[in-house]
Amino acid sequence: MTVVLAVVLALTGTAADAWPQRAVQAVMTPLRAGVTSLTRQAQKIYSYIFRYEALEAENQELKARIAEIENDARMTDTLLRENQRLRELTELKEEREDFTLASAYIITWDSNDWTSSFTINKGSGSGITVDMVAMTAQGEVVGLVTEVGSNWATVTTVLDSALEISANISSSGYAGMVQGAYTTGAEGMLRMDYLPTDAVIRNQEQVVTAGSTLYPRDLILGYVADAGFDETGVAKYALLTPAADFENLEQVFILTHYVHE
Repeated sequence: MTVVLAVVLALTGTAADAWPQRAVQAVMTPLRAGVTSLTRQAQKIYSYIFRYEALEAENQELKARIAEIENDARMTDTLLRENQRLRELTELKEEREDFTLASAYIITWDSNDWTSSFTINKGSGSGITVDMVAMTAQGEVVGLVTEVGSNWATVTTVLDSALEISANISSSGYAGMVQGAYTTGAEGMLRMDYLPTDAVIRNQEQVVTAGSTLYPRDLILGYVADAGFDETGVAKYALLTPAADFENLEQVFILTHYVHE
């Protein structure tokens, strides 16, 4: 009997001691789980922020690199275009040894339906004066210098209706006057007036300067795109596509001296 009682008391005592521990464990277990969950969430948020900052820095670095590559590409394109113009200019000088040319870059444009002009970065300090011809490296007429400052000049282009240039159709020799087309639907074109009534005019025929006190002979003005009779019905006219590419024009050459024929 004594042994049985001792065992019962021992068991009762053990249960009594374990009950508070189980109660505490029951309370702490969800708290520990919550803390663990919060810790994991915090770690995830920290990792996300760290990765975001790293990706943002990488993105900025990539943007800077792309901008650098694009700038290098633009510089390369510019150098290639300039080299091409210099090669063409060399060929022109070989053909026209009497030409003295001053290179200039366009800095601003001033054009509308009736007028067309631009400003270049060279002026009287580079020997440029009023009434000098502006052309491309291929000998295509761009316009005429109409105003000059010490380090700038204004060039009125052949697209301006105020300029009139004596010209010939190369293949036939037909003579006329070329100026900027001022009729609706002919914007960006040239018009050659006073052609003979019986003139046979074909598309793509080249039109060149006839030679004058301002313009040397055989500078290219444009190419015939269309022809018809003028308003009087007596003379013919021709619409010309300008030889110079005005849409992409960035550099011109001013003819500062040539031998008059």
